[in-house]
Amino acid sequence: MSIKHPIISVTGSSGAGTTSVRNTFEQIFRREKVAAVYIEGDAFHRYDREEMRAAMAEEEAKGNRNFSHFGPSANLLEELESVFRSYSEAGFGKTRHYIHDDDEAEIYGCPPGTFTAWAPLPESSDLLFYEGLHGALVSDQVNIARYADLKIGVVPVINLEWIQKIHRDRSTRGYTTEAVADTILRRMPDYIHYICPQFTETDINFQRVPTVDTSNPFTARWIPTADESMVIIRFARPRGIDFPYLHAMIHDSFMSRANSIVIPGSKLDLAMQLILTPFILQLVERRRRAL
Repeated sequence: MSIKHPIISVTGSSGAGTTSVRNTFEQIFRREKVAAVYIEGDAFHRYDREEMRAAMAEEEAKGNRNFSHFGPSANLLEELESVFRSYSEAGFGKTRHYIHDDDEAEIYGCPPGTFTAWAPLPESSDLLFYEGLHGALVSDQVNIARYADLKIGVVPVINLEWIQKIHRDRSTRGYTTEAVADTILRRMPDYIHYICPQFTETDINFQRVPTVDTSNPFTARWIPTADESMVIIRFARPRGIDFPYLHAMIHDSFMSRANSIVIPGSKLDLAMQLILTPFILQLVERRRRAL
C-alpha cells in the first residue's frame, strides 16, 4: 500500500464482468479529473494464443489436463507483483497489451492473440488501476494483494458466471458450448486454488445473483438481465460505510448482514458510483497532501 502512489485492483475470473466494473471506474476518473494509468491482467499471461495452445498440448501429453490461465504456470505473476511494488514505491512500472481481436489488432498493429512490446507506464499519474485475474492473489510465491490500496472483487454466482462466459465465447470467439465447457472443467482446480481465495482479500465484493432459473447454464438461451438479478455488496470493513444513505439513494435495497447490502441489479452502476467515488477521492486527496 502507498499514500503517494495508490493502487486500485479489480479482480475476477473470465466472464465475471470485471470489464463492466472498469467502465464505471473510468466514468468516475473522468468526472473527478483523476489521472489513472491502467494495467490488464491479460498482459501478464506467460504465453500468446498459439504458445498457450502448444503449452496446453504439451501439459496434456504429460497427463496434466488442468493447465490454465488461472494458475501460476501460465502467468508472469512475479512480474505483476514487481509492477505493483515499483508503482507503490515510486510511481513507475511497465506493461503491455494483449490483442484480443481484429479491432484491437488494427489499433495496436499486432496480430490477434499476441502481445504488444513492453512499455513504461505514463508518468504523472494519480493512481494505478488493475483489472484481471490475479489482483488480490496471495500465494507461496507472491503477495500481490499487499500492494493494493483498494481491492474490488467481481464475483457472480457460479452458474451465472458460466452463462456469461459461454455466451461471450460463443458470440465473440466462435467457440462451441462443448469447447467452453471443456475450458471450464480444465480451469476448475486453478479456480479453486487461485481465484476463489482472493475474494477473502478484497475490500468490497460485488456478487450478482440471478432471480431466474439458471440450473443448467449450458442450455441457457440468454444471460439473465440486470432486472432479473440482485447484487450483494459485501464490505470487509463496514465501519464508516453510510448504509442509511445508501438505502435512501438505492430504492428496494436491504441489509442481509451487518456488512452486506443487497440491491436490485439495475442499480449496480449507481451503487458503484455512490460507494466507490468517496474511496477514490480519499486516495487521491491523501496522495496530494503527501506530495
